Amino acid sequence: MSKKLKKSLWLIVAAGLLFVLSWLPVLKDVKVGLLIISYLIVGWEIIQKALRNILRGHVFDENFLMSLATFGAWYLGEYAEAVAVMLFFQVGEFFQKYAVNRSRQSISDLMDIRPDYANVLRQNKIVKTSPEDVKIGEIIVIKAGEKIPLDGLVIKGSASLNTSALTGESLPQDISKGDEVLSGCINLNGVIEVKTTKEYGASTVAKILDLVENASSQKAELENFITRFAKWYTPIVVILALIIAFVPPLLGFDTFREWSYRAITFLVISCPCALVISIPLSFFGGIGAASKCGVLVKGGNYLEALAKVHTAVFDKTGTLTKGSFIISEISPQGISKKSLLETAAYVESMSSHPVALAIKAAWKDKLDLKRISKIKEVAGKGIMAELDGKKVAAGNLKMLQDFGISNITFPKDKTAVYIVIDGKYRGFIAVEDEVKTTAIPLSHNLKQQGIKQTVMLTGDNKRIASRVGRLLKIDKIFAELLPADKLAKIEQLMQTKPQTSTLLFVGDGINDAPSLARSDIGIAMGGIGSDAALEAADVVIMTDEPSKIIDAVKIARGTILIAQENIVFAIGVKLLVLVLGALGLASIWAAVFADVGVSVIAILNAARALRLYKK
Repeated sequence: MSKKLKKSLWLIVAAGLLFVLSWLPVLKDVKVGLLIISYLIVGWEIIQKALRNILRGHVFDENFLMSLATFGAWYLGEYAEAVAVMLFFQVGEFFQKYAVNRSRQSISDLMDIRPDYANVLRQNKIVKTSPEDVKIGEIIVIKAGEKIPLDGLVIKGSASLNTSALTGESLPQDISKGDEVLSGCINLNGVIEVKTTKEYGASTVAKILDLVENASSQKAELENFITRFAKWYTPIVVILALIIAFVPPLLGFDTFREWSYRAITFLVISCPCALVISIPLSFFGGIGAASKCGVLVKGGNYLEALAKVHTAVFDKTGTLTKGSFIISEISPQGISKKSLLETAAYVESMSSHPVALAIKAAWKDKLDLKRISKIKEVAGKGIMAELDGKKVAAGNLKMLQDFGISNITFPKDKTAVYIVIDGKYRGFIAVEDEVKTTAIPLSHNLKQQGIKQTVMLTGDNKRIASRVGRLLKIDKIFAELLPADKLAKIEQLMQTKPQTSTLLFVGDGINDAPSLARSDIGIAMGGIGSDAALEAADVVIMTDEPSKIIDAVKIARGTILIAQENIVFAIGVKLLVLVLGALGLASIWAAVFADVGVSVIAILNAARALRLYKK
């Protein structure tokens, strides 16, 4: 508990003790003295706030209502009631502050990823300095137990990293020379040297912290409704209280004192605390719950939009598939499988294409590059070279046509590299982009959450797109699309969905930036590796797991349900007790307990949003 909260608690306890002592059989002056001291202990801060707000032009708020109600009670000689109003109002405020503090703590846990220092290697000496003072290209040393202060590449050493602060996953990540590391991760063992690739302000940790710190600035429609509601509600209540206090006695209905008491009761009941704090607290808790599972939501408005998704649109490569190829079939003709793979590995030895990388990874033996020469890349077709004096080529069907080769078998629904040696066709090696295992049940799980339609957009060919789409049970598949074509499809889908629902698009945050921006909710996958993801998307999933989308939707819907429960409960109870107070059927005591009770229950209910995600 923070010092501020502890101070509030002690003030409440002290005032409460004095309030209880005033009920003992003591002299009237002593009783009044105890009540005045008790009132000032818990009420002085509220009165100060009310006066400050009046001077700023913000008259009608809960501080003004409480001050006005208690002044009225003092005027009528209802001293105990005046103290009770302030005391229980402060109890409600304490629960509010405690709940907000817990919500903030859940998000500020992310702030633990902020590095305190960086060990920089300068002139063969390790210098401890602020991460902001480290330049791109400098070497930093990270020891076991230390946070990685800046993004960079490992140039020496190996270690296991705890990435849970960024991804929500507890499984350590092993890294070694040549691997990229991200700021905010914790080195669990070993010593590594890292060459920085970004300054601190552009690093992953800085961008995430900025995103989280500003998440609450984007308000949901429900939050805006409460703001508008409170703006009109409070002055209307004050006017009604004045009417209750003065009009009936002027018309001869009972005494001024009786109707003033009813007006004060009316004011106490009318305090909108339960709504004003519990709704933002619900969204704040939802954002905090999402951050626990590695999903960063940029504001309550996006959380609200996630709860109303009708259509889920996915990019294929890197989102539903791993974006890295593996060899799925080797089909030789006239030579052995080993010879075919060896030939392909040599021809592709200088290429950095994903297919070439898959072939080289499959060939385990070391390549003797003296055996190959005259490597030439033919744009849009493949690569030609000489291997052990033989002319070899590895490429696509267009390359085969150049050699006059036809009537061959080719793999269905896969990407293939065809091998030609001295003008003769020698077979093919088929590769495929692996589907992420967590993507397989995705469409089914989304349908269970009430999402009506799943769509896949890809620049890949129709055969491969159909294979992936069928495996994942995607409703609609659009293939061979350029980024502009994807955007056009998004536009079409936006027009066909119901007006009150939303469309989400999930991509990698780089080439899909236009689609991310155009959709109702843009979700970037694997945000820890993409600068564009943190900027273009509304929601960032910090891992490469599509299943996190289900978690995000569940959290969003749970948050909206909690907020709606609070609105219905708070308004319903208040309207009932307001009517009873105006009719003289509810005392100030009943008003106090009704107001504080509603506030505490609504705040505790809002705090449930923090527990919407469970590992």
